[in-house]
Amino acid sequence: MVYKKLASLLILCFLATMAMTGCGLKDKEMTVATKYPTKPITIIVPYTAGGSTDIMVRAMEKTAMKYMDQPLVVANIPGGGGKLGWNELAGANPDGYTLGAVGSGTILQTLHSQTKYHYATALDPIVQVADFPIVVAVKADQPWKNIGELIEFAKAHPGEIKFAHSGIGLAVHITGEMFAKEAGINIVQVPFRGDSEGVAALLGGHVQLLFGTAGIKEEVKGGMIRVLAVASEKRSTIPELKNVPTLKEQGVNVTFSIWQGIAAPKMLPPDVKIKLAEIFERIVNDPEFKNLVEGMGMSVDYMGPQEFSEKWITESTRLDQVLKETGIADQIAAQKK
Repeated sequence: MVYKKLASLLILCFLATMAMTGCGLKDKEMTVATKYPTKPITIIVPYTAGGSTDIMVRAMEKTAMKYMDQPLVVANIPGGGGKLGWNELAGANPDGYTLGAVGSGTILQTLHSQTKYHYATALDPIVQVADFPIVVAVKADQPWKNIGELIEFAKAHPGEIKFAHSGIGLAVHITGEMFAKEAGINIVQVPFRGDSEGVAALLGGHVQLLFGTAGIKEEVKGGMIRVLAVASEKRSTIPELKNVPTLKEQGVNVTFSIWQGIAAPKMLPPDVKIKLAEIFERIVNDPEFKNLVEGMGMSVDYMGPQEFSEKWITESTRLDQVLKETGIADQIAAQKK
């Protein structure tokens, strides 16, 4: 009987100790999340300084001072079309002190080529910040005033319209091929090294159509280029484009934009992720930050972790299918040879 009582007492003591230990661990986790961040947070920019992604993140760095006790610190790690920086991000300690700028190209890189990590699953999306609307533009002296007139001409003159874009397999090229497929027309893609070369070719009459970004807004303001449509889900908030209808409004069911956001390595502690999401929501919706972003030709388009994560999954699946259906996957393979 004595032995039974002693055994029962020992079991009770063990259970009590475990409960106290568990509470201690939970309290410790809550304390860590409550105090976070206790040191500067590094944001990896996978491109050189001075580009649109770098400028956007540096605008966040400046605005974050209003909402954080610790600073954001920008680290440029360019190379491999973004792969070096994203590899560094995916392999970092998931403690909330290393984050990275991500975008449409993060998903496209995995679909285009062999990468060290499958970024869509190796990274944890925190916040979508903004997007560049993809525009469908013509030289201002062309007769087409809307997408319907352009399609009508293209159907009557198959293969005569050439469209410029800034690189095979990039978002603007994909949008052009999606447009041609959906509209049932034959237009010829012509790749250039960046938007500026494509704009020069359009203005010089070497191509008749451009799939580009809002970086052409100065040419639009100057009356040299007419934008027929934007490929976004909704109209752009950029002043020079706010009256331009979407492709969907004009009967062509094509949507695509070049989005940008912030992600972390996978396995980020849930409490830290929540804290980060709260901080970045304040930053992205800050009026000063919005003005800086829109001045760069981007539209602020906030998404929280859940919505942004769902977008990554759906976009990855959709783009994989689009690359195959439009023949872009074959073009990329031929380019590599």
